[in-house]
Amino acid sequence: MTTFKLPDLGEGLPEAEIVAWHVAEGDAIKTDDLLVSVETAKAVVEVPSPYTGIVAKLHARAGDIVATGAPLVDFSDADTASPEQARADDEPARADAGTVVGNVMSGDDVVTETAIAGGGRRRGKGRVKAAPAVRAEAKRQGIDLSEITPSGKNGQITQADLEQFASRAKPAARPKARQAPAPSAAQSEPLRGPRRAMAQSMTQTRDEVALCTLFDDADIHEWLNKRDFTPRILRATVAGCAAEPSLNGFYDAENMSRQLESRVDIAMAVDTGEGLIVPVIRGVEHMTVDEIRTAVAEIKQATLERTVAREDMVNYTITISNFGTLAGRYATPLMVPPTVAIVGTGKLQHDVVAVMGGIEVHRRIPLSLSFDHRAVTGGEAARFLAAMIEDLEKPQ
Repeated sequence: MTTFKLPDLGEGLPEAEIVAWHVAEGDAIKTDDLLVSVETAKAVVEVPSPYTGIVAKLHARAGDIVATGAPLVDFSDADTASPEQARADDEPARADAGTVVGNVMSGDDVVTETAIAGGGRRRGKGRVKAAPAVRAEAKRQGIDLSEITPSGKNGQITQADLEQFASRAKPAARPKARQAPAPSAAQSEPLRGPRRAMAQSMTQTRDEVALCTLFDDADIHEWLNKRDFTPRILRATVAGCAAEPSLNGFYDAENMSRQLESRVDIAMAVDTGEGLIVPVIRGVEHMTVDEIRTAVAEIKQATLERTVAREDMVNYTITISNFGTLAGRYATPLMVPPTVAIVGTGKLQHDVVAVMGGIEVHRRIPLSLSFDHRAVTGGEAARFLAAMIEDLEKPQ
């Protein structure tokens, strides 16, 4: 008997949720055949089988959260030859997504899966082809992909197919909703995916960071392009990093050391129905406002569709949170260690300001700069914020 444990799927993630099994106990499987779909805090990932053999036992069900390193599958009659040798003997290698178990396919690639309903494997309906983002959305809506007629290339179910099916599906076609509990009954819901990752990150911030926040406003009355908020905020963040590099980098609490970065890779918090997701725009210091605008639009779309790649959500140097698109003037945004700073932008305000000879009403952006006081001094944070304001108050 050979046991396969849940591997580290990248960036030291502590756990993953089982989305769907592609095998059942008793099935024969070959090396690199799709074994299971899992969702981490960063992406939906397809895990291939590392062995050729018989599936003797599945240690988790769809919906379970499994810790990295915990038993996942038992194989009997397993061929323990290396995955690389098995691929050479069996089929051409697939593109590697950078995990320790061989070729895990991620992102927007089309994968073939067995339709899953109620946590068990369904037989007799054939194979279903869909991208991870489509499967994740179908799972969220409680839709069985095997009931959808595909229109994509090679029989792939597209996002449009899913939306069309959802819009015309009768209530009876959906899984029966759970009966609401009695008013006195307590009911809890476990946190999953991005929301669970957020809870873990914020707990780490609470336990480790010496948090301090500065507040101020940038007067944008002279802006020529009145609606270029996010690109201008990113550019101003670059200006702040240039003025005070201490806020652009990392702090190692164990060794009491800091690492300042010349690159400015900005993580941008995006609010989604499943929780906060924070993709990264890299090399912002080399971009024009037009290039930043394009990059922001692309990364927001990918994030909302849950197709953003895992490598585009890690190894950033500073963060921005534009909560003002919803509500709120000032806040105390929280950074995630080992980064040391996060910029929050509040709701655009029309304020009465004093000018030579009288008063005027000007448009202003409220700014909240949180920093880790273990690694950043108050003076450094103030100079960073001043440089941001100076850049934001330029006409263009």
